[in-house]
Amino acid sequence: MLKTQIKLKPVVSAKWLSQHLHDPNLLILDASLKDNKAGLKSEYEGVQIENARFFDLKNTFCDPDNPISNMIPSPDRFTAECRKLGINKNSKIVVYDNLGTYSSPRVWWLFKAMGHDDVAVLNGGLPGWSKENFAVETKKSIELEPGDFQADFNLESVLNSEQILENINSEQSLVIDVRSEDRFLGRVPEPRENVKSGHIPKSINIPFSSVLANGMFLPKNELNEIFERLSVKNKPLVFCCGSGVSACIVLLACELVRTNSKYLYDGSWAEWGQLENYPVE
Repeated sequence: MLKTQIKLKPVVSAKWLSQHLHDPNLLILDASLKDNKAGLKSEYEGVQIENARFFDLKNTFCDPDNPISNMIPSPDRFTAECRKLGINKNSKIVVYDNLGTYSSPRVWWLFKAMGHDDVAVLNGGLPGWSKENFAVETKKSIELEPGDFQADFNLESVLNSEQILENINSEQSLVIDVRSEDRFLGRVPEPRENVKSGHIPKSINIPFSSVLANGMFLPKNELNEIFERLSVKNKPLVFCCGSGVSACIVLLACELVRTNSKYLYDGSWAEWGQLENYPVE
């Protein structure tokens, strides 16, 4: 009886998932990417958690008409593609990836932005699951009954370049760039063509790797120390990265310990770094 009334926290453990694996309405989504701009590699290709459904961030759950990669899809597209995966309005979703914690927070954020709160990230992802000796299976395709999911998009959760430009002067929000320090400071070329090196003026750098250890989120007391050092109190926080994926790692880490309003600059550096007449430090 109680199992049908579970309330998902933003992050769940492998042990928790193993105990709830067959709960009614619980769906597991595999958000693993084939490649990434961070150059990370996985040892867990070709396997998945039992009955996981592949959530294709790169090709399906994005805006196919936008030249900037990974941009958020329209609510109609998101709704239609979720229904194809058998996702329902009352589905409780746990998402993971095969790098530990990399692309899964982006899926968590997408569902939150689309008005679905019953979603969590598996801490440590597939590597963490496997290290606990929980079972995996060969990836497979299965026929799914269409779901009745319906997106209710929160437009305010996403900021555009004009709003970020305006914020440089107003400083209403603090912009947090989660790329590596070398990319933030422009010491190395950007991995995308025709994108300048550097960062948005007045933004600060919290590399996404600094909130993780062995693919898992740091303990809450350590995460709290990271954000306490910013001395932002209740100031709104805006997260960005290369193209809106890894920014969600630090956004989720912040969600675990801070109540500040949080936003995503979805275009991130892939957009800002090629805009003419937009300032770069």
